[in-house]
Amino acid sequence: MQTTNSNHVKIITADPSGIGLFGLAMVTLVASSQKLGLTDGLSYVLPWAIFLGAFAQLFASIQDAKHNNTFGMTAFGAYAFFWFGMGASWLIKLGVFGPELAAGIDGKQLGFAFVGYLIFTLFMTIGAMETHKVLFFIFVLIDLLFLGLALDAFGIAPEVFHALAAYAEMGIALLSLYGAGAAVLNVHFGRVFLPVGRPFGIFKPRA
Repeated sequence: MQTTNSNHVKIITADPSGIGLFGLAMVTLVASSQKLGLTDGLSYVLPWAIFLGAFAQLFASIQDAKHNNTFGMTAFGAYAFFWFGMGASWLIKLGVFGPELAAGIDGKQLGFAFVGYLIFTLFMTIGAMETHKVLFFIFVLIDLLFLGLALDAFGIAPEVFHALAAYAEMGIALLSLYGAGAAVLNVHFGRVFLPVGRPFGIFKPRA
């Protein structure tokens, strides 16, 4: 009689939220400095957009997929591709792909992209309510960022909404730095070293 033995191998990977939030924090910190007028130009924003905003969050997305974390995978992946898109848009604006593309820019097209990301982020904000409060408030600030960016792109009270986007983006950076620190140190020390707040507990899973 022949018997078949099967072995199940469990691959354990580290929680990628620390590096993902750090990537988000760094790109928004640098980008908000330009929006607030603390720095000038886009040349030195681009590397942080591509390598921290895009690649770091894409890495976190791929790792979250291995954890079967649909929410984290979708969030980090979507915002990674946002920064790839913004990086490419800035390269077009700077004339890297030629004067024809640079001359054909219509800022309202970015406005529609911002609206799409605002709608997406509103859904993700609901999901973040059942993760922890730091993440929830990061998403609230991202909502305000995309609202400000969209209305600014459409030319609606641009001074007001540009300022809203700039301050929201700086807030995202600071809160994401805290969230990244909490994600690393709470696991590293095996206890709550930096509190992130409990989920709201409004949306219960089905029994």
